[in-house]
Order: sequence, then structure tokens, then C-alpha cells
Amino acid sequence: MSAPFGAGPLRIITADERLREARGIKGVLTGTSGIGKTTQLLTLDPQRTLFLNLEAGELAVQGWPGDEIRIRDWEVARDLAAWIGGANPAMRDDQSYGPGHFARVCAAFGPASQLDKYDTVFVDSISVASRICLQWCKGQSQAQSDRTGKPDLRATYGLLGQEMIGWLTHLQHTPAKNIWLVGLLDRKLDDFGKPFFSMQIEGSKTGLELPGIVDEVVTLTELRPEKGEPFRAFICTTINDFGLPAKDRSGRLSMIEPAHLGRLMAKIRGPRPDGAARLNFDLPAAATAPNPPTTKGA
Repeated sequence: MSAPFGAGPLRIITADERLREARGIKGVLTGTSGIGKTTQLLTLDPQRTLFLNLEAGELAVQGWPGDEIRIRDWEVARDLAAWIGGANPAMRDDQSYGPGHFARVCAAFGPASQLDKYDTVFVDSISVASRICLQWCKGQSQAQSDRTGKPDLRATYGLLGQEMIGWLTHLQHTPAKNIWLVGLLDRKLDDFGKPFFSMQIEGSKTGLELPGIVDEVVTLTELRPEKGEPFRAFICTTINDFGLPAKDRSGRLSMIEPAHLGRLMAKIRGPRPDGAARLNFDLPAAATAPNPPTTKGA
């Protein structure tokens, strides 16, 4: 959860001010293809949610009565991030997301106050955003070799990483709005044949840094109990029994939560124990035994 960008002299924010701040939830919703990620839009208030559609996958939510913006090129995606997130005073006027960029976007799209009606921005999907960004990067002069003038893949993917991280970081700093980024999850095998999961994003930099940028990483998956019918659920904590990517900065979520994004956000904003009372610093009994088991690879 982030505070808004702000220019001006250094100011110490008191505890009372910090606790009164309206903060948005910044999260990634991931899962395998067809599991129902886009359909989670139906669990959100349509009057307070803006749908940024990059994937053209709105058939799953065809009856959803909310507002939508369709994005087909990277420059529009970047302009929308500036419009939603506001001006970053750390950037120059000629840089993306700087005051000059924000002013140009507001002149083209209208005042950013038009977005005040929305509490949540649902971006579907970051996987497609990375492909659109890659196509844009291939056409830039920075992606060409200085000696030969031919395409340079290393420079292209370096520019891709910079653009994607800048876009995501700016959205993450959006004040008082929830930002949910939908991403496709791939199941792969390592060199030893052991399965692992990673997000489907062009280039390695974005996939590696994304979990550190957002507050929540939630994986929508199918669980099959020994008895009963299979069901879908959210996996929400880093330490989980399934090896799925997950993260919870709020400290309010359990490992398995019902697959309802609206209720999940309500729980994240709910009460929790204060301070160190919510943390457990004790080791399990097995770890304090006289001869604890040796950790492989240590």
C-alpha cells in the first residue's frame, strides 16, 4: 500500500496522519489459463471499478455493467498510467510520468478528477502488456546496434525491463486506489524435472521484480480434496503447501481464501492484531529438538 506522490519540503508524517490515510491495495492476481481470473471482475462493484482491457478477453465478463478502456498500444498504456497515478515529481518534464507528461495526458484525456469515481482499477492482463511493450521496444532507436544498425536483442530486452518496471512502479504509487494486475501463470520443469510456477511475462526482469513492487500476490487455483468435489480458491501466503507464487503484506490473509476478490479486499482492510502481536517468533518443536534434521543443501 502506497502514499501519493508529493512535491515540497521534507515533512514528518505523524502516526495519527498515517493511520488516517486512505490507501489502496496493489496486487497481482495470477493463475493458469481458463481458471477464471478475468471473471473475478464480476465480484467487484461495477460503479467503482475501471476495467483496463488489454487482452480482448471480455467475453468472460460480457454482462458486467462497469466502465472499460481498451488498450492496444504501449504509448496509450503509458499515458493511462500517468493519468491514473498522477505526476511523479522525481521525473523531469521530458520523462515519462513526470509533470510534463501528466500535463500533456490531462490535456488529451481531460482532468484526472474524472477518475475520482473509481476505487479500483482492474488491469487484464500484464502478460499482454509485456508483449505490447516488447513490440514497441523493438521499434526504438535504443534497441538498434550502434555499429551495425541492426536489432540488438539485449538492448531490446533491457529497454523492455525499464519500461515495464517504470509502468508498474507508477501504478503502484497511485494514491487511494486499488490496482489489480491479472497475469497468466505457467507451469514449468527445472533441470531436475521438478515442477515450478512462474508468471508469463516477456523478459526476466519484470517477472523477478514484480512481487517486490506490489502488496499482494494471489494465485487462483483448483484444489482437489481427498473427499468431495474440486473447488477453486485463492492461495495467499508465501509459505504454502502448493509451491504457488503468493504474498501478503497485510498479515490478514490465510493460506487458502475463498475465490472472491471483493471479499478478499474487504478482509485485507479488516482488523488485525497490532504490532508484534501478529507475528510468531517461536520455532516449532521439531526445530528445537536435541538433534534437529539437517537441511538439504545447507
